[in-house]
Amino acid sequence: MTSHKDLKVWQKGIELVKSIYEITQLFPSNEQFGLVSQMRRAAVSIPSNIAEGCGRNSDKELIHFLYIALGSASELETQIIISQELSLLQPEKSEQMQSLIFEIIKMTSSLIKSIRTRDEKSNN
Repeated sequence: MTSHKDLKVWQKGIELVKSIYEITQLFPSNEQFGLVSQMRRAAVSIPSNIAEGCGRNSDKELIHFLYIALGSASELETQIIISQELSLLQPEKSEQMQSLIFEIIKMTSSLIKSIRTRDEKSNN
């Protein structure tokens, strides 16, 4: 791997950030410091932690930051569900965002598994 930017999961994370910024622009202004702020922060955290982990010196640290990205993805998924329940987000848009988050979670989990498998092979 030459750069975090080469990772499909990081690219999907950037796509998710852009989508979250677009949909939260439509939220009422009284949510600016509530759900909007929380959702944007959680979304930005996903590709940011993937990038930070890739910039570290070890697979152990990379895995640590990938787990943080997974946590942020789960947090964002919850916030999207809350937004739909509060009628701030249309069900179709909610489903679309949840689908993208699920894809990112699967990709991140697979990356963790792949790193662990590679490490196990190199230690044997």
